[in-house]
Amino acid sequence: MIYDTILAKSFSRYEQRRLGYGAFVSCLLTVLSLCTVFKPYLGPVHVLNLKLSIGVDTKMHMFNDTSSSSQIAKGDGKETKKEELLCTSEERTEFCQAWGDIRVYGKSSTVYFVPSKTTMLEKNMSWSLKPYARRDDVDAMIRVREWSLKAVNVSQEVPQCTQKHSIPAVIFSTGGYVGNHFHEFTDIVIPLFLTSRQFNGEVQFIITDKRPWWISKHKPLLKKLSNYEIMDIDRDDEVHCFPRVNVGLKRQHEELSIDPQKYSYSMKDFRDFLRSSYALKTVEAIKIRDGQLGKPRLMILSRKRSRSFTNTDEIAKMAESLGFDVIIKEAGGSMWNFANVVNSCDVLLGVHGAGLTNILFLPENAVFIQVVPYGGFALDWLATNDFGSPSKYMNIKYLEYKISLEESTLIQQYPLDHMFIKDPPLVEKIGWDAFKSVYLDKQNVQLDVNRFRPTLQKALELLYQ
Repeated sequence: MIYDTILAKSFSRYEQRRLGYGAFVSCLLTVLSLCTVFKPYLGPVHVLNLKLSIGVDTKMHMFNDTSSSSQIAKGDGKETKKEELLCTSEERTEFCQAWGDIRVYGKSSTVYFVPSKTTMLEKNMSWSLKPYARRDDVDAMIRVREWSLKAVNVSQEVPQCTQKHSIPAVIFSTGGYVGNHFHEFTDIVIPLFLTSRQFNGEVQFIITDKRPWWISKHKPLLKKLSNYEIMDIDRDDEVHCFPRVNVGLKRQHEELSIDPQKYSYSMKDFRDFLRSSYALKTVEAIKIRDGQLGKPRLMILSRKRSRSFTNTDEIAKMAESLGFDVIIKEAGGSMWNFANVVNSCDVLLGVHGAGLTNILFLPENAVFIQVVPYGGFALDWLATNDFGSPSKYMNIKYLEYKISLEESTLIQQYPLDHMFIKDPPLVEKIGWDAFKSVYLDKQNVQLDVNRFRPTLQKALELLYQ
């Protein structure tokens, strides 16, 4: 799993943001100057204006003076369609929303915004963006195709429509870190839900950087969000015209999260959506009561390549002695089948890694135990931000177990006085690749079952509540 260098890039991002704001302000001044100079000559022609808002987020807003917030606005006794282009740039994502005459030409990766004859642009305008919701991560974005949005007057040469559609469209990429289960959900699936759920299935998905296997993997989700076959746009020579197009996806800054105060949805809504998409039967985890015959079900999430338990059977035996019904599973295979197995469990136990994303399928009030490998502040930070904090908004009870040095297989690879053992360095000191190689790729876990026992006992207590 690839992540940003922790804290090391914060200053450079701040500097880039300042430069970006400066560019936007300069652009605003230019537009205002043009309006002042040419206003006497414009007469009654409606002008498409550019509005910039500078703050925590950056927004570019083009709108028709004569239109209202409704889909159809009335003026001079005539109905005019809404014409609007709104581009939003946030730390984790950027996306544009356009209404009106919108033309998508996949072969050139271009979306044309064409105002009507009653509206004019003071000048042609163009923006570029990559429709993948992790814009602050350079390594991810180099794998994403760039798209252009061009606002041009109808009198100019623009591609003519060859296919007309009556529904909105959403353009997004399956590039970036696709192939990593965690990133597929935090960078694409949850943002796609946020962006498209409002259309109740009446939306056309347009995928750039298409991965057919990804579509197959997430087919149940995609079919719930859109009633139409997905369009592979990159080599499409048609000009598709839509009344509304979203380029890029909305997303919450935090991982695997949705802020209900910012959006119309919450993580509860998303988990309900998952339950419906995969026909998950268990809504609530077991509530243990004295004299009850049923046992709480514990899944031990196994891994093969790294960060795996080296004594899984011993852990399972100890858990069974406490009264758990234990199953051992490795993530993978059919998403439908695995989601349903996870949903049948009351407790999920696993070492930090992408497979823990499957906590999304746990029933309400289930218990999630994340085992944090040895690695100091950096690994603690990743564990908290990737899964610990997000789980609290899923109505899941979270427990964390940080292994001791003696439980890490790193002590078999390095002397005790080595810096990797004695004092795990911060990422910025040795670089992300070196840090990942040592603490994520080369480390397995020999869990001390006696030390870990109180954590499982606490999980039982939480199921009593």
